[in-house]
Amino acid sequence: QVQLVESGGGLVQPGGSLRLSCTTSGIIISFYIMGWYRQAPGKQRELLATISGGGANYADSVKGRFTISRDNTKNTVYLQMNNLKPDDTAVYYCNADPSKWSWGQGTQVTVSS
Repeated sequence: QVQLVESGGGLVQPGGSLRLSCTTSGIIISFYIMGWYRQAPGKQRELLATISGGGANYADSVKGRFTISRDNTKNTVYLQMNNLKPDDTAVYYCNADPSKWSWGQGTQVTVSS
């Protein structure tokens, strides 16, 4: 059974940085296009970034600020987030693109002064 466990969120001031981790079990991430998503209160879940053997892609809202990476040996996907803004406040999730598995609990990111 597939498990996705997100971690690394927290409270950060505008302009700050966080690194999120998505630890997976039951899958081999190199077989999939993996993605980071977020859901802000009252909004739909949105796809932010994807990574595959062909490289990475980003939504315009995070391009130049966020970097997705993965460690296939650890079956873990990362999201380095720099220059965070209050609009980045949301619960962050990982999954395949398109999503294939049950969502994890996510990790809360709050950007506030």
